[in-house]
Amino acid sequence: MHEGHRQRMLERLEAHEDSLQDHELLEILLFNAIPRKNTNEIAHNLLTKFGSFSALARADLTSLASVEGVGRNTAAYLRCVFLSIERIRLESVTTFPSARNYAAFSALLGEQLRGLKQECIELFATDKDGNILGVESYTSHEQGRAQLEPRVVSKFFATHDPKALVIAHNHLSGSATPSHSDDIFTMKMQAACAFHGIPLYDHIIVAPDEMYSYHACSRFDYLKTLREDPLSPQK
Repeated sequence: MHEGHRQRMLERLEAHEDSLQDHELLEILLFNAIPRKNTNEIAHNLLTKFGSFSALARADLTSLASVEGVGRNTAAYLRCVFLSIERIRLESVTTFPSARNYAAFSALLGEQLRGLKQECIELFATDKDGNILGVESYTSHEQGRAQLEPRVVSKFFATHDPKALVIAHNHLSGSATPSHSDDIFTMKMQAACAFHGIPLYDHIIVAPDEMYSYHACSRFDYLKTLREDPLSPQK
């Protein structure tokens, strides 16, 4: 029965690929990882867990493997597929607008980060004019708290050799206004940038219905007061 169903799905892919729903496309993708099992239910389980293809593509190996019917081998297969897609995306970073064009750049960030079921941090390496040289995405494993390991940041700088840095991350709900943890993270990234001799141009927070720019809202000036007096009240 599965073979007949799979053949029909492959015929649909060949003749009418644009008509495939997300779960059907994922179901076909899973044929290669799970040869003798109905993958329709597993596809539904994955999309229910993560909410969208974009969130699924950012999920780490452990999160993928925890979904019913997936397991470690299938999770590894999916992770490799989505990492490959991400590398293709990174090869075409010239499609990004300049980070200095806030309206266009923030609109693109909104498309990428809104609707995700996990918190995500993106680092953008830019040249001196704000043109994007490279971008990498990281899943934040602590909800409500953006953070990156120093070794990850150092590797990013070594790989992309930026002249400036832009950070973006999402809030899963509520306001885009920075939390105290966001401010602390931003100051740590400022210190990392200073160590490498480059400026942190902006930190943009994307919430479901709004955005916040540290640069546009002059919050970098506020961070100076935090460094001078860590106990000062948060704005």
